[in-house]
Amino acid sequence: MSGYKLSYFPVRARAEPIRLLLADQGASWTDEEVQMADWFSGKSEIKKTAVFGQLPKFQHGDFVLYQSNSILRYLGRIYGISGSNNQESALIDMVNDGVEDLRLKYGRLIFFEYETGKEKYIKDLPNQLSAFERILSNNSNGTKFLVGDKISYADYNFLDILHCHIDLDPKCLTSFPLLSAYVERIASRPKLSEYLKSEKRNKRPITPKHKSFSL
Repeated sequence: MSGYKLSYFPVRARAEPIRLLLADQGASWTDEEVQMADWFSGKSEIKKTAVFGQLPKFQHGDFVLYQSNSILRYLGRIYGISGSNNQESALIDMVNDGVEDLRLKYGRLIFFEYETGKEKYIKDLPNQLSAFERILSNNSNGTKFLVGDKISYADYNFLDILHCHIDLDPKCLTSFPLLSAYVERIASRPKLSEYLKSEKRNKRPITPKHKSFSL
């Protein structure tokens, strides 16, 4: 098997953590943009074969995989960034599940409650972020990654959702020194930094209802 292909809508959303991982690991891939009008009108051929009727779709040669977190875990195993032992792997899975919980709350706000719930969401956000600040503090006093001494697939997922929230509220990390330093540290990794600054990334909005985040 050789070659990666990522099929998704022309936004960042759930495909972006996958792109962050691939870019940072020095992998090349092809982005296939699926137009939303075609998807929702039923004209998209890919929708007819999509497991669970969802994107992203990830192809590694002849191997096809759906569900964004499953794709992240798959790539985590390929690149050896899923934990150095069973306990680390379990902790990485746990933290990634926590990121998924936060992503679902964020998505509910953006798509269903933005006009009426933004103020309340931002007010409650410190309660959501404090758990991740504690997680960082318990690993080398917050100077490394979410788990262990090596970056994991969960870090890419977490960096992306933090970027989403910084776009929503630029001051959201003010009271979280470890999270603030974490974003700067991970985003400054050479290959990842190059991707984050690329025109290809920054032309994509975060979601269909959200303005583009630029570094």
